[in-house]
Amino acid sequence: MLDVVAALIRRGNRFLICQRPAHKSQGLLWEFPGGKVEPGESLEQALIRECREELKIRIAVGEVFMRVEHRYPDMTVRLTLFWAQTEEEPQLSEHEDLRWITPAEIPSYRFCPADLAILRKIEREFPASEG
Repeated sequence: MLDVVAALIRRGNRFLICQRPAHKSQGLLWEFPGGKVEPGESLEQALIRECREELKIRIAVGEVFMRVEHRYPDMTVRLTLFWAQTEEEPQLSEHEDLRWITPAEIPSYRFCPADLAILRKIEREFPASEG
């Protein structure tokens, strides 16, 4: 089981998504910013490190939004999505692209399979009229 963390960063009624690099597993699919937990790190420490490395931002990690386990053909991931905040503008350094999208725009993007249950929860909890 691989522990993975991700950030749900909201601005108004939009949240941040990132497009995976083409050469990586699940290449060009969209996901929440984050990554793998390294040995000796807490989940929160891993998320802070990943956002700093991949987006050049400092974040404040909040409560857990949702936890999901997903089995891919080559591995099983345990994904913990945290609320997070930043005042900084994310920068592309590892991802192909990044976007701020509304819940109504979710169907326009192809996400990693592990994120699908999370996206359904976002669509339920944050209606399009909000924000």
